[in-house]
Amino acid sequence: MTTSRGRSPSPRAAVRYTVSVLSAHAHLFAITLRVQSAAKNQRVSLPVWIPGSYLVREFSQHLQNLGAWQDGQPAELKQLDKHRWQVRCEAGKPLELRYEVYAFDASVRTAFLDATRGFFNATSLCLQVLGQEDQPHALEIEPGPATEGWQVATGLSPHRVDADGFGHYRARDYDELADCPVEMGRFWSGRFTAAGVEHRFVVSGAGAWMDGARLLEDTRRVCEAQIALWHGQGGEKPPFDRYVFMLYASGDGYGGLEHRNSTALICQRSDLPRQRAPGEKPAPLKATDGYTTLLGLISHEYFHTWNVKRLRPAEFARYDYNAENHTELLWFFEGFTSYYDDLMLRRAGLIDEACYLQLVAKTLNQVRQTPGRLVQTVAQASFDAWVKYYRVGENTPNATVSYYTKGALVALCLDLTLRAEGHSSLDAVMRELWQRCKGGPMREADLLRALKRLGKRGFEGEIAAWVHSTAELPLPSLLQEAGAKVTHEKAPLAQQLGLRVAEVNGSVLLKNVLRGGAAEAAGMAPGDEWLGIELPAPRRGGAAEAWRIHKLDEVAELRGLQPSLTALVSRDRRLLRCTLHWPTESQTVRLAVGDAVRLALWLQE
Repeated sequence: MTTSRGRSPSPRAAVRYTVSVLSAHAHLFAITLRVQSAAKNQRVSLPVWIPGSYLVREFSQHLQNLGAWQDGQPAELKQLDKHRWQVRCEAGKPLELRYEVYAFDASVRTAFLDATRGFFNATSLCLQVLGQEDQPHALEIEPGPATEGWQVATGLSPHRVDADGFGHYRARDYDELADCPVEMGRFWSGRFTAAGVEHRFVVSGAGAWMDGARLLEDTRRVCEAQIALWHGQGGEKPPFDRYVFMLYASGDGYGGLEHRNSTALICQRSDLPRQRAPGEKPAPLKATDGYTTLLGLISHEYFHTWNVKRLRPAEFARYDYNAENHTELLWFFEGFTSYYDDLMLRRAGLIDEACYLQLVAKTLNQVRQTPGRLVQTVAQASFDAWVKYYRVGENTPNATVSYYTKGALVALCLDLTLRAEGHSSLDAVMRELWQRCKGGPMREADLLRALKRLGKRGFEGEIAAWVHSTAELPLPSLLQEAGAKVTHEKAPLAQQLGLRVAEVNGSVLLKNVLRGGAAEAAGMAPGDEWLGIELPAPRRGGAAEAWRIHKLDEVAELRGLQPSLTALVSRDRRLLRCTLHWPTESQTVRLAVGDAVRLALWLQE
């Protein structure tokens, strides 16, 4: 038996949960909730969203067979709305509720269970006891036949757990319980120390070929770089005494969700580092490598430990789990984190300058190819995340801009401007905000004050133009001044035509038709299947030519030099002809190393 290290004994929990596997094959968790001292007619609720993922997800849809007991007798339950219930009970006495939750969502946001693995966030499994959210909570993870040979990993403080991690955990309140997901299964596990703090990394679903030692070492270097950014070399300790990375390697998945001392991650299994032959050196990482993407994800979620989990929008000072929590600051908390995630890979020495600049160019081109950037400001995109960013449709790129990507470019603009003017850097601004807001709630005004103090002038004009308007960002000139070489190259055909397509089994399916593009002018629409093209007669008196296409690039090959063609599309089983006028050539930005000395002042700080 083990107990939490370096902690005083926890008070008896007012709210206790026991979680066990009811049926792995039916994907059912069984939960028992015990309330030490219930209120009269106690109310309980299940959150409708999880912090960090800004969409109402209705977790209560998976809750079933809810029952309540007091004094050993059934207590009457009344459902009040989609996620709240009231128990007819007496005040001051213990109350017990038992229920089941269906768990078969392999994302980082909810809960999953089968015969190989279990995972859950408390927001999906643990009913809130209304009025007692600030009381000490306890969670027991109960072993059973279905979990034979399994282990448990979580950021929760252990109270009485066995060698595999099953047993009792404590949380100061419901918020802490909700912020510590649980991974269960036969996973790979490793540990490292960064800045004197123990970090655990568990990977579920990996093949025996995974190079765990490399994963640990590369992650350690990222963590060391970030701790140094926030607290300085050999400075104060990070705001946690241990940290857990929980990675699920799947056949085709990607995502992450940040927590106060842990993160849940998903990657494609093929993105994991592979073991090398003895003496074989790892090849330099490229921007297109899946492992580079995985390291960027790890870096992103770890950076959130400071930027959004502690330093957070004032609107998030206290989460309301019952409804949307709006803020205009996601461009800062998600966007600035997106700026630093890849930059920390460079600072940690995991990628070189050329690779990093390719990643910046990718973000820059993504924003430039989004017509919604001219429709919605990045502050509005932050506020509308609940109804636009997380509800992706065929018109999404025309109506909104990503606060991740444009927010990252705003951070880049500020960093390069501060450095060009010679007074400070964005690193110093982030540290100033951490100290000014005491690692807690902040407002845009706090950022402006930090910029003014460190930058020696006001930045209201830049924030107004870059955040609260749809004006283009002055990145080409800033990047060149910082030592990057900015060139342009021919854009892919889909971008030239104003399309986003999927090529499936020999069919070209239109996913998005971008605002102001040639495809929109031709009358093409999302959902169309582009079957072929018709070309005018090649010579006078001849017949028009019609060609079947199976890939988009065939359009350019077949059109020759014709200024227009007729696109043959299928829409709702009707065959339509759309006259497509070939656009002037569009370009994408390409970044490379220009002045290596100036570039190093930015990238190797």
